[in-house]
Amino acid sequence: MNMRDTVIKPLHREGYRFVAIFAAVTLLLFWLHPVAGWIGTALTVWCYYFFRDPERFTPLREGLVISPADGIVSQLQQAVPPGELGLGPEPLTRISIFMNVFNCHVNRAPVTGRVTCVAYRPGRFLNASLDKASVDNERNGLAIEMADGRLLGVVQIAGLVARRIVCDAVTGQQLRAGERFGLIRFGSRLDVYLPPGTAPLVAIGQTAVAGETVLADLTSDEPPRQAEAR
Repeated sequence: MNMRDTVIKPLHREGYRFVAIFAAVTLLLFWLHPVAGWIGTALTVWCYYFFRDPERFTPLREGLVISPADGIVSQLQQAVPPGELGLGPEPLTRISIFMNVFNCHVNRAPVTGRVTCVAYRPGRFLNASLDKASVDNERNGLAIEMADGRLLGVVQIAGLVARRIVCDAVTGQQLRAGERFGLIRFGSRLDVYLPPGTAPLVAIGQTAVAGETVLADLTSDEPPRQAEAR
């Protein structure tokens, strides 16, 4: 990979309109004052950076649950999944990944399987790092049935400044692990609900990379991993 490919990443289709708007405003700002124009330039670069859509290299071994988002693992806890996903009334292990405005916001399928449900629910726009955001905030959830019949849930949650959840997946669609299925604009969170008996292999505070970081292994009996900052 050369330096150009390292710095310049493909742009997600959702970003073209926003980058064009930022660029147009920047030209106006330059007309008003050079300092304002340079501020607009910085914001335009940030907008492009926000909508970047880089390639990722997804582990292919069966049974791996891959991170659906870039960000920080903010919560690991038992929680009842959203009722609209049909995952049952019992608490499941929930892994929450918080995305700030500098993370790549393209969302990817955590496992290979068939989408059995896509459910949107309107709601509030609380800080996505808060626990109650899983219940109160606007969200869009997918239930994915894997080859062995087990279900996994992944939920896109709008954040404090997010006002748009994009989901391209539809009920009945077959997704591959690491495949792009949506995006959230600007700052948000994704929750992954693991099948019963599955232990997370990440720790709170760990950085996750969408399409690459292994969150759990459905074929392993390894206990939850421990970690510490060093």
